[in-house]
Amino acid sequence: MYLNEPLFLEFIENKEIMWLGIDFSKAVFTKTGFDFPMEVLYHYFNEWNMLIISDQKKYDIRMAFRKPIMQYDLSFITKKNKNAKLSHLIVDHITIRNYFSEEQIVEYLKDISLPCQTRFSLSLLVESFDQKSKTATIWVIIIENNSSEVVLCEKFMETPSGFGIRNYWGRTFYNLFFNIRKREFLRWTNLVLPE
Repeated sequence: MYLNEPLFLEFIENKEIMWLGIDFSKAVFTKTGFDFPMEVLYHYFNEWNMLIISDQKKYDIRMAFRKPIMQYDLSFITKKNKNAKLSHLIVDHITIRNYFSEEQIVEYLKDISLPCQTRFSLSLLVESFDQKSKTATIWVIIIENNSSEVVLCEKFMETPSGFGIRNYWGRTFYNLFFNIRKREFLRWTNLVLPE
């Protein structure tokens, strides 16, 4: 986990957040379960991103991150997802070389240009959807927009469930936001607040 404590303290006090979406551009998917043409994967990338917007009560970012005001700008993530290449996405097995480190995430985000309607942005970066182990590996990323500095990034592993590919893997995002609301946000806050 990477945590910029001074910036996270400011994030806690800030009432607004910008939702950037779910970034699949660096993800890998097991061939088992995802042996699709690229246009089908693009379709699912959009479907999973739209889940968060179309059902905000279920995928409740405001409650999870304690932000009463939320804005959306998926343009940055949509562009990233459209540039993903099938040859890099589908693998036979998820291996250690498919895992990211905090340093790689920070480096990946270092030179990005973000919308500045709010001070802080939130996105998810999918590392992998592994049908064999039935596990989604997802990074939660908070960024300070003016400097593009990473405030927080942490990797979580969630289990899919449900029917149909969209809902089955969409459940991992629901589980993630639910766990952040119930536990993780308080854990992060306790790490930075003076005792």
